[in-house]
Amino acid sequence: MSIPQSAGGPIGSRDDLVQYLAAGSKPRADWRIGTEHEKFVYDPRTLKPVPYEGRPGIRLLLDGMKRFGWEPVLEGENIIGLTQNGASLSLEPGGQFELSGAPLKTVHETCAEVNTHLEQVREVAGEIDACVIGLGYAPTWGLDEVPQMPKGRYNIMRRYMPKVGGYGLEMMFRTCTVQVNLDFSSEADMVKKFRVGLALQPVATALFANSPFREGRPNGFLSYRSQIWTDVDNARAGMLPWVFEDGMGFERYVDYALGVPMYFVYRDGRYIDVAGKCFRDFLEGRIDVLKGIEPTMADWADHLTTIFPEVRLKKFLEMRGADGGSWRRICALPALWAGIYYDQTALDAAWDLVKDWTAEERETLRAAVPKLGFKTPFRNTTVWELAHRMLEISSAGLKRRAAEDSAGMNEDGFLNHLRELVSRGYTRAEEMLRRYHGEWKGDITPLFKEYNFL
Repeated sequence: MSIPQSAGGPIGSRDDLVQYLAAGSKPRADWRIGTEHEKFVYDPRTLKPVPYEGRPGIRLLLDGMKRFGWEPVLEGENIIGLTQNGASLSLEPGGQFELSGAPLKTVHETCAEVNTHLEQVREVAGEIDACVIGLGYAPTWGLDEVPQMPKGRYNIMRRYMPKVGGYGLEMMFRTCTVQVNLDFSSEADMVKKFRVGLALQPVATALFANSPFREGRPNGFLSYRSQIWTDVDNARAGMLPWVFEDGMGFERYVDYALGVPMYFVYRDGRYIDVAGKCFRDFLEGRIDVLKGIEPTMADWADHLTTIFPEVRLKKFLEMRGADGGSWRRICALPALWAGIYYDQTALDAAWDLVKDWTAEERETLRAAVPKLGFKTPFRNTTVWELAHRMLEISSAGLKRRAAEDSAGMNEDGFLNHLRELVSRGYTRAEEMLRRYHGEWKGDITPLFKEYNFL
């Protein structure tokens, strides 16, 4: 989750909030790709998550990363993140370690950034006796075994989450994701991309399904991380059916976000607990604990980071449907969505594919994919067929983009890992389950060796 935002001074009116989102519109030449991914840090001797303090520990990992030019972000005396050249490193509640990449022009560049990050993490983690693994859900440890990181917002969320959903703490402490942030040129372009992203997000979930274990045993799902999001806090998550209605635009999203309950307001280095109070009440001075505190654009930017739909709008669109996974697959996600979003013919083809899907069909698809993956039925076909079509559209878009690296390779090659899955017809999660029931003989321990990043 994000470090505190810096987005400007006092809010004059609702129009300022709309303008904040609209200001994200960029000409095509300025479109960029930002890749974010989370991973679990664990002790290879115990196979348990590492605490903030101690060795191995998260503080040591963050401190070690400073040698590569990362500047620390502090909360009190604790280092809770780092920043460098438009990128940041941050901590999820249970110590999941996140790279929020810089906005870069091509998938080649964002993948090079990911690989550089791997080399840096490998060096520091090796020194502090830690290991890192990429999965959508912590495969063995219980909730009581996961340490909480020393960030004030997490105390607020930990108290509030159980009041509004059954899986909130699971989401906070035991999930990891990979996502990509992409630009739009105008309000109309944003709306079309938002709709395509929401409709196809369950297909992306199937392509990246990678969380079939819970506390050492199969959990009955292929993407348990995705299942968790069905009951975290439905006031701030889900498929947003109103995005497909007439009148969708920046103003409509602002009105939605104004009604989403807040978690906190950040002032003078501390988090003020306002969990359950909506941002509209803050603007109108109706929250007693915030009397005398003027709402700012930084508060608005913070609030937008606490809204969790399958596609999220800030000054760009975030694709949020994928499980964290093996290192070589991280770059496939930005390639998949950039191929669709950053080529007009591809975007039009994707819209033609989904434009007549009903709200009920989209919700049914979203509900079934975590368990059934590619086998999820849809009309007279399956998600496996939809995944094949989605890859075709993206591949054609990437080829038309013609963004080549120094060796003359275009971005289409980053889809090869997804093509492999579709070609064989079963997900990464099903591969892991086959190994669990086969060569691993019901012992999940080999997973830590075979899926380790380092």
